[in-house]
Amino acid sequence: MSEQAQHVEHEHPVEHEHHIVGPKVYVVVFFGLLMGTALTVWASFVDLGPWNPVIALAIATGKATLVVLYFMHVKYSSKLTKLTIGAGIFTFLALISMTLSDYISRAWGRW
Repeated sequence: MSEQAQHVEHEHPVEHEHHIVGPKVYVVVFFGLLMGTALTVWASFVDLGPWNPVIALAIATGKATLVVLYFMHVKYSSKLTKLTIGAGIFTFLALISMTLSDYISRAWGRW
């Protein structure tokens, strides 16, 4: 490669194409989050027994997924960003499962 070609290559770094999200997508996500909030409020007034935390966490996970995908633009990001998010979620789930396995395996009330 000639010296001039190397100079031109360094002057204009390759930029990745940015995805532009239209307002319609944000409005749909907004109403999805509002529906999730309404579901959370409704579920708080209904006695579902031991399923209350499960339902609440499921709704919260759905709302968090919408926020991460659209407001943090992960849906339109590179595969490396998606891999990083996946690795973080995997690490979180591994730590929670180890904590819960310790908690469940304890001999409660046997001391």
